[in-house]
Amino acid sequence: MLPLASMYKLIFRSLFFLLEPEAAHHFVTGMFQFLMKIPGVKQLTEVMFVVRDKRLERELFGLKFPNPVGLAAGFDKQASFYKEFSSLGFGFIEVGTITPKPQDGNPKPRMFRLTADEGLINRMGFNNGGLEMARENLKNRNRNFIIGGNIGKNKVTPNENATDDYLKCFDALHDLVDYFVVNVSSPNTPGLRELQDKEPLTKLLATLKEENSKLEKPKPILLKIAPDLTDAQLDDIIAIVADTKIDGVIATNTTISREGLKTAESITQEAGGVSGKPVRERSTEVIRYLHSKSNGSFPIIGVGGIHSADDAIEKLNAGASLVQVYTGFIYEGPTLVKQINKQLLSAAK
Repeated sequence: MLPLASMYKLIFRSLFFLLEPEAAHHFVTGMFQFLMKIPGVKQLTEVMFVVRDKRLERELFGLKFPNPVGLAAGFDKQASFYKEFSSLGFGFIEVGTITPKPQDGNPKPRMFRLTADEGLINRMGFNNGGLEMARENLKNRNRNFIIGGNIGKNKVTPNENATDDYLKCFDALHDLVDYFVVNVSSPNTPGLRELQDKEPLTKLLATLKEENSKLEKPKPILLKIAPDLTDAQLDDIIAIVADTKIDGVIATNTTISREGLKTAESITQEAGGVSGKPVRERSTEVIRYLHSKSNGSFPIIGVGGIHSADDAIEKLNAGASLVQVYTGFIYEGPTLVKQINKQLLSAAK
């Protein structure tokens, strides 16, 4: 009998890849939600994919993660299916990006496979159902499973008013998520990355930190950054983290670079951010730079191009405390999380 990983690639992935990427995403998530309603399927799934071991546990910013492998933001944009996907062995799931008002995102098609590169291009544009839908979907969540809330601004909100959007999301979701991620690094909302500049970013994070300090139970606040920042800009990020005293950084989002891609130019010329294997090396470089230059003064969650256990361990060795998968999860299948955790246990012996 074929191993699960091989079966996924030869059969299921081949079938899913016959569909347009966004349609495939909705089909797979919908099918999985349906299957998980069948008595016994949830328990069987957990037996197949969940690895439980005290040696995998990580404690960061006051939270205890059962293992260091999470599902990155962008997969469950409006907290619709985190309950079902938590049975696949993830140590945590990050939902969003969530914006105050619902928005459709950019016109379709807006996601493209870079099959030869094992990557994706997306220009989704923060499509989500807004705060009301997210709150509704999160209100009955399992409090024993860690959920992060990735928040952003609406496309129609000018940058000078962006802080208001982030505050709305922060206040509305504060009692429903375990940590927050401030997303100013998506390349698919016009002008959003301008908020990564030192002055506006410091103001935004300081305002959120002040709001957080007023609450009885403050929540960790992290910043998600782009892989396209220069060393000087990364130095600014280190200074901003120190000045605002936020809890950590997620490195990295998708890249606007098209360097070294093998897929046909007719696809690679599409606008949007590249994820998957093409961003692995740069993402790891950013993690290593931040960790080294800051003397490990803040936690880093590493994401970008993790398609194997070795890729995950590379990021952990570079200075990441936790890792997240997305595109690698699509290409490699649900056994990826188990493979990473198993290899971490082997290394711990």
